[in-house]
Amino acid sequence: MSTKENAAVSQLLALLEARYALRVLWALRDGHAQTFRLLQDSVGSITPNTLNTRIKELREAGLVSHGGDGYSLTVSGQDLLKRLSDLQAFAGKWQLGQVKKAAAPAAPTPAVPSSPSSSSPSAPPSSSSPGAPPSAPPAAPSPPSSVPPLDTGN
Repeated sequence: MSTKENAAVSQLLALLEARYALRVLWALRDGHAQTFRLLQDSVGSITPNTLNTRIKELREAGLVSHGGDGYSLTVSGQDLLKRLSDLQAFAGKWQLGQVKKAAAPAAPTPAVPSSPSSSSPSAPPSSSSPGAPPSAPPAAPSPPSSVPPLDTGN
């Protein structure tokens, strides 16, 4: 990538990294003009001052325009969102991966109930040698989980 291309990408990323910039563009993706208040509701939890600033920046960048019906994407803004449309498909796949990742620590948890079901829950800890091994497996699954270490640290 040339220096000019790097500069252009850096400039675009700086614009899009501004708080709520991508959300404003995303809210306008359906092609319908939106009034200021409707756009504010579409973006969600954005202050009027921040929305004014983002609209100004996006208008100066040629991505958003303002007409009689409200704010809408320019041809360049539509082109950008077309290129970002793969983001939605990626986000769905990514979210599934995150759910699977979160479910992975749950696998050791079923091993914990299997140990108590083989013996009574209070009997193994009170027993000398036979009680210690069943107690050790439940303790091992607890450290990989993020919540139990925080609880044991307190």
